[in-house]
Amino acid sequence: METIQKYLEKNQDRMFEELFKLIRIPSISSNPEHHDDMTVCAQTWRELLLESGVQKAEIFATNGNPVVYGEYKVSPEAKTVLIYGHYDVMPVEPLSLWKSKPFEPEIRDGHIWARGADDDKGQSFIQAKAFEYLVKNNLLKHNVKFLLEGEEEIGSPSLEAFCQGHKELLASDIILVSDTSMLGADMPSITSGLRGLAYWEVEVTGPNRDLHSGHFGGAVHNPLNVLCNLISKLQDDKGRITVPHFYDDVEDIPLREREMIASIPFNEEEYKKRLGVDELFGEEGYSTLERNSCRPSLDLCGIYGGYMAEGSKTVLPSKATAKLSCRLVAHQDHNKISKLMIDHIKKIAPKSVQVKVTPMHGGEAYLCPIDLPAYKAAEIGFEEAFGKTPLAVRRGGSIPIISTFERVLGVKSILMGFGLESNAIHSPNENCSIDIWRKGVIAVSRFHQEYDKV
Repeated sequence: METIQKYLEKNQDRMFEELFKLIRIPSISSNPEHHDDMTVCAQTWRELLLESGVQKAEIFATNGNPVVYGEYKVSPEAKTVLIYGHYDVMPVEPLSLWKSKPFEPEIRDGHIWARGADDDKGQSFIQAKAFEYLVKNNLLKHNVKFLLEGEEEIGSPSLEAFCQGHKELLASDIILVSDTSMLGADMPSITSGLRGLAYWEVEVTGPNRDLHSGHFGGAVHNPLNVLCNLISKLQDDKGRITVPHFYDDVEDIPLREREMIASIPFNEEEYKKRLGVDELFGEEGYSTLERNSCRPSLDLCGIYGGYMAEGSKTVLPSKATAKLSCRLVAHQDHNKISKLMIDHIKKIAPKSVQVKVTPMHGGEAYLCPIDLPAYKAAEIGFEEAFGKTPLAVRRGGSIPIISTFERVLGVKSILMGFGLESNAIHSPNENCSIDIWRKGVIAVSRFHQEYDKV
């Protein structure tokens, strides 16, 4: 039997070329122009799962992008681990900020640079290669299933129906996910909770055409002005969201958890320096680490309208649009929050314009008990790879399908992710550390070996 370290050393070049094959496919789920790329990426994943050792791999059609399913059965009596990941990626704009082509992966400075290097092709590939090592060395003692979707970055709109229709196929004892981050390269952590999400498009329409701002300015309400004013009224200067009843179901952070969060090594000055900001902002009465993981938040994610090309054009636009999101916490129902937001925006909008608020996607928050046997196995995996016991931390991001898995499949998920803040997911110059990637494979392979013991 080869050690995992020797196996990675011998096979790393081949593994990275397989990963690069995935990365080169521009599987941007939010852009209809990449519809065919989604199919190609799903087919590529199916081939790579078969090469990694699954006994069966299939592609299932959905109402959206296809789902890839793979399985390796040891025994009907054995435990089953369902591995979830996604093969779709975020858009790459602005291209001018990339130091290399986003879909032409490069290795430099000990990192892989490309869109999807971390989120989530690189991290899902950690799972596939850990599985490969275990199969090739006859170390796998339980059943393994793979579920890879192509719509996570747009809220997984087709996956719940797929889960509802394939409960027996997806039956498992635990779900293992690598799509989260750690506190630092030398500070391993397991995500014990995720925030939920609600997302809207807000469209404000004024006159029936763009107008000359000199002839009509001061007489006609400018939709862009209205939109900015509406958004500014949704949060006060203390960081509280002003939508009535928004906080009705929000529980205070338990004292024990606040103490645990306070014990996490965190240098606020270094944090600001890394981000290039002089001051932080958030809900009054909470620390930075509490605000970005355990409390709700509201953000304007994009705004457009009027003239946006180079130079100037004195125009009063007919229409203005914004993308708005809220991160939610445990017990907040995203459908309830969505309705509260829509009703409030329409209530405070002036009669001089028409306002349309369209819910885009959403999902519930998720909490994982840290006394689960599978969580203990994940702890041991991290200890093996990083030489330290991982901290249990809530994270501020959202993976809406995780709460859906619990509700529909009745199974908890272990969020065993290896991303870093410096990996720049969703941003130009996304990357992953080769050292961390290798440690991820080691940690996951140990998880599987320990899971049968706990």
